[in-house]
Amino acid sequence: MAFVNQNTYYKYIKNNNVKLFHEKYQRAIDRVKSDFGVEIPLFINGEEYKSDTKILVKSPLDDRLVLGRVQNASQKHVLLAIKSANAAYVEWGRTNYKYRVNLFDNVAKSLKRKKFYLAAWLSYENGKNRYESITDIDEAIDFIHYYCNEMERNKGFLSKNKKPTLDSKEDNVSILKPYGTWVIIAPFNFPVALLVGMSIGALITGNTVIIKPSSDTPIIGYKIIELIKSGLPNGVMNYITGLGPNIGTVLVNDMNVDGVVFTGSRDVGLMIAKDFNKNRPRPFIAEMGGKNPAIVTNNADINMAAEGIIQSAFSYSGQKCSACSRVYVQEHVKDKLLAKLVQKTKSLQVGNPLSMNTALGPLINRKALTRFKKYITIASKDGNILFGGNVIKNGPMSHGNYVEPTIVSDLPNNHVLLKKELFVPILCVISYKDIKDAIHECNSSEYGLTAGIYSHDKYEINQFLENIESGVVYVNRIGATTGAMVGCQSFGGWKNSGSSGKGTGGKYYLAQFMREQNQTIVG
Repeated sequence: MAFVNQNTYYKYIKNNNVKLFHEKYQRAIDRVKSDFGVEIPLFINGEEYKSDTKILVKSPLDDRLVLGRVQNASQKHVLLAIKSANAAYVEWGRTNYKYRVNLFDNVAKSLKRKKFYLAAWLSYENGKNRYESITDIDEAIDFIHYYCNEMERNKGFLSKNKKPTLDSKEDNVSILKPYGTWVIIAPFNFPVALLVGMSIGALITGNTVIIKPSSDTPIIGYKIIELIKSGLPNGVMNYITGLGPNIGTVLVNDMNVDGVVFTGSRDVGLMIAKDFNKNRPRPFIAEMGGKNPAIVTNNADINMAAEGIIQSAFSYSGQKCSACSRVYVQEHVKDKLLAKLVQKTKSLQVGNPLSMNTALGPLINRKALTRFKKYITIASKDGNILFGGNVIKNGPMSHGNYVEPTIVSDLPNNHVLLKKELFVPILCVISYKDIKDAIHECNSSEYGLTAGIYSHDKYEINQFLENIESGVVYVNRIGATTGAMVGCQSFGGWKNSGSSGKGTGGKYYLAQFMREQNQTIVG
């Protein structure tokens, strides 16, 4: 079957059924409310476990709203999960790839049936509006279908090699085989799509997994685990919740773990990479953020550029590794672009993400709120805040982590706000004279995840494409630096944005979970 992206909301629009979309989402919200207060267990070797201590999970929408409780796993639980995954690998690693493809195709069907319910949970737990939450679920389903297709297209990653001579009796075969047990460390901002994408990448290639969700979004993670575990042998998939440093240290330092796939901050990623490989080389697949630039030239469609930049800078309140955080605009059109950016930003509604009119929901937690205030103080001192910069504490938003989308101009080159990944809705705009200078400034970052340009000049576009140091680049696209879709744009970064240079949702991704064995048979 040909791979087709889900595109749920787009399809409702095309079929003139937007009203039905909103009705389904609203019904899902009502269903989710009845589940509040749930206690989520650990899942190890096919069984549920509970720990001595629990962690309350509160909603970023309103810190008075307790969504449920999860277990604070002990070292004993973590070691049991590793032991179980190792034991299960002996058989799971030998299963035929067609069996695994069929199993996970059924998982995708289960996700589809519960799409709106999962999207509503996601909105409550990580604060995404309904459009972004349904897209998160869509992307998870896309990952499963795409990786199933890749396994079939590559025939389980087995291929025949040439004979050394025409009359040779050698048969040479190259086959990729799984490593063993992988640790999956998932982020809060795409707690379904990335958890599923990383986990299925390991599982469908014959590995076993221990999944560690973000401590901010453990409930939606377990909702996904409940759907995936059906049909899996005991121990193939294990789910551990708890405080990150405590669990992570044990997982990373255990020599019975064969690989780690991680999405998160640069600092944590580099620390894991160092610790994980201190005794022997082991595969580490990491996506570690970005400081993503967009260039706007004199030859750009300014309205299109402003629309694409605003969408990429402020969707999910800037809490995306691909968020546009820097804009380099040519001097002659700077004022025009800034006017458009401010105009469009003013129209964005900040509020409860459950509302159909909300563009920006809350930040994920109090730490993010504190970080926003810190950077706003710096921006007001060293630059010019053209719009935003305030924490919102009025009315129904008084108990959540709500802030205004913010536009800053006139910061000096090499300023900390132009270098550091902020992960809050702050957009910095800087002017330049020559396209080569703009590209140089883009590349001056230690990151290299996504980048975009707006221009209708072929020379400028070619200069950008030939010289930009990012793994995902866009030209004249709505979504200046965001919006990669599985099978359309592989998503992976250069430099400190990623460890492997191979993107998720692309044709090179699955091979990272396997190692090559060449087999020569004579006779």
